[in-house]
Amino acid sequence: MNSSANIQAILALADGTIFRGVSIGSLGHRVGEVVFNTAMTGYQEILTDPSYARQLVTLTYPHIGNTGTNAEDAESGNSHKIWAEGLIIRDATMSTSSFRNSEPLTDYLKRHDTVAIAEIDTRQLTRLLREKGNQNGCIMTASNGETISSNDEQQAIKLAQEFAGIKGMDLAKECSTPTVFEWTEGTWELSDTLLNRDAVGSHDSGTGGFFKQIGTHIDKKFNVVAYDFGIKTNLLRLLVDRGCHVTVVPAQTPIADVLAMNPDGIFLSNGPGDPSACDYAIDSVRHIIEQTDIPTFGICLGHQIIALASGAKTLKMKTGHHGANHPVQDLASSKVMITSQNHGFAVDEDSLPEHIKSTHRSLFDGTNQGIELTSKPVFSFQGHPEASPGPHESAALFDKFAEMMEKAKSA
Repeated sequence: MNSSANIQAILALADGTIFRGVSIGSLGHRVGEVVFNTAMTGYQEILTDPSYARQLVTLTYPHIGNTGTNAEDAESGNSHKIWAEGLIIRDATMSTSSFRNSEPLTDYLKRHDTVAIAEIDTRQLTRLLREKGNQNGCIMTASNGETISSNDEQQAIKLAQEFAGIKGMDLAKECSTPTVFEWTEGTWELSDTLLNRDAVGSHDSGTGGFFKQIGTHIDKKFNVVAYDFGIKTNLLRLLVDRGCHVTVVPAQTPIADVLAMNPDGIFLSNGPGDPSACDYAIDSVRHIIEQTDIPTFGICLGHQIIALASGAKTLKMKTGHHGANHPVQDLASSKVMITSQNHGFAVDEDSLPEHIKSTHRSLFDGTNQGIELTSKPVFSFQGHPEASPGPHESAALFDKFAEMMEKAKSA
């Protein structure tokens, strides 16, 4: 990438470290927790994942932007919003090569008012984060529109040090939908016929677009209420694929309102922030567990909330898990699946009460990846089974949820 025509930018860490590069997004500054993601693909899905709210995402893969962006791959629902506070990369490619591309990454970042920096040594940054743990940081572009001054550097360090950090922060209610809505769209697959370049961006059901939906027309036999703590849209698509009529509700929806919908199952989504700060969600899930027998399935933040509602504890991780290549072992079968991960907190397995069993464990660091209640149809998983981006080996967990609802309906 030719940097001569670009505005200078810096990444300042709270420990005083400065990385110098060039701006590839909007002008200004953003502060957040600096994390690294090891996925080689899916940068648009990562940027639009609400679980990255208040985080500055470093991508360890060096070449970013090769496939451009499009209207379909946003994981933030109809808003198509970028939730990551900022983007940090090594090399922003100048050209794209995907037939699905509709907008270059740099233009996409600017349109969504996202600050981003390129041409820094992401290997050095990742090594620093692995040794010291995730740090608060600030991405800042040149205040005069051209070059970074020493005053800019000191101000950026100050802003990074003043950031409160993610621990204790409730972000789920900030990323949640403000209103109840129904989700009807299933997953997509490429159509058998790719007609022309003008069709890029369409995903109709076989009338000439690039995609067709494979779950939309499946009979809906399960009424599922999904709590939105920062939900990824592909999670909703996988529920539709399994015959679920999905109603998405805001994070702070009273449990009485959810039960009034007569759900066959309750889904607890992924989301950002500290799970222990989501007291409203913990109280609702505790009621589900103690007062009902409704099959309940939690993912990521939803997994952690189930643990907290059951009497377990969570802990802040040193660097968290962010990537599409994390091995997780099923403790019952000893099988290993490669998973997509995005979380900075984990369930403290040593704190699990007797009525909860651990079902999955990370082979990277031994942290808990799944739990199941022994006396209730409630289970959860830490990774992202919809794996957008990433492998789909853990998608069978959605089949388990459907089987639990089928069993409950026939009882």
